[in-house]
Amino acid sequence: MERIIGMRLLIVTQVVDQDDPVLGFFTAWIEELAKKTEQVEIICLKMGQADVPKNARLYSLGKPYSAEATKSTGTRIRYAVRFLKLVWRLRHDYDAVFVHMNQEYVLLAGWLWRLLGKRIYLWRNHYAGSWLTDVAAAFCTCVFCTSKHSYTAKYKKTIRMPVGVDTERFKPDERVKRISHSILFLARMSPSKRPDMLLDALTQLARDGIKFTANFVGSPLPSDESYYEGLVGRAGTLGFDGKVTFLPAVTKESAPRIFCSHEIFVNTSPSGMLDKTIFEAAACGCTVLASSDDFALLAGSESHFNSITELAERLSKALANSSGRSLSAVATENSLTRLAEKLVGVIIGKR
Repeated sequence: MERIIGMRLLIVTQVVDQDDPVLGFFTAWIEELAKKTEQVEIICLKMGQADVPKNARLYSLGKPYSAEATKSTGTRIRYAVRFLKLVWRLRHDYDAVFVHMNQEYVLLAGWLWRLLGKRIYLWRNHYAGSWLTDVAAAFCTCVFCTSKHSYTAKYKKTIRMPVGVDTERFKPDERVKRISHSILFLARMSPSKRPDMLLDALTQLARDGIKFTANFVGSPLPSDESYYEGLVGRAGTLGFDGKVTFLPAVTKESAPRIFCSHEIFVNTSPSGMLDKTIFEAAACGCTVLASSDDFALLAGSESHFNSITELAERLSKALANSSGRSLSAVATENSLTRLAEKLVGVIIGKR
């Protein structure tokens, strides 16, 4: 798809920082969307290392890299006021709004965008939601998600989208040696991601004398520090003898190499999330095992599990089959290029 002359887009997101271990991928989304639009304005809460395209302008609300930065009511009000001022100041520079993940921005400015005649598009993919999500969706022209189990999938205005994996970055690398019998878990370390489920499955493998090594890569939010410490402590008492290692979160620059160095990738997030890492791992040539029902529909039952016992069985089988199972076609269908084309196509169609 060529650049659409006359299409001006406002993107609102939480973080624009290519080195952010969780949201660093979004800089690639901005680049791809900018290729297909005349002008892009970007408002973010927190800005780090980012080189935006020539036809894009980036504005930060000024949140520093601090866990305490938005805890006080006064601070949150200041960010909200700054946000609304920017929305108003830039009103002649955009025709449509794309809000990524955070419904709060729609709740704050949805009424104003509607008064200004701006089309509103919200990307929200998570199994949890509330009446506030419903209110935000009511302001929107369309809502986007990737999972049929997402809370937002229930709306008539919701459109299922590709996940948006940068397949130019995430791909097999012959220079990286894949470690034999290696298992990778890469995600934010939180209860919602359920890393403890994999730890329990690994305990069963160890009891059965199955050869493996496993790396848990990711860091917790401040609110999940005690959970993470408990997880690491528990692993230390299970007698893995160095088979299980916990490593901090990595940047998007380092992630492809991490995927390419492992044979098996495990994702234990519940249905409704459909994490991007599932498809990044597949694009890098890993054998992927996931608990997501959505992924089972795409990849088949061999890649799916519902319980700890079933995960242990799938791992045992995958570890015995070093050649693995290619899911590169699934990754290609969910590439960033396809996402951007579909996203822009929907926005143009609603003009």
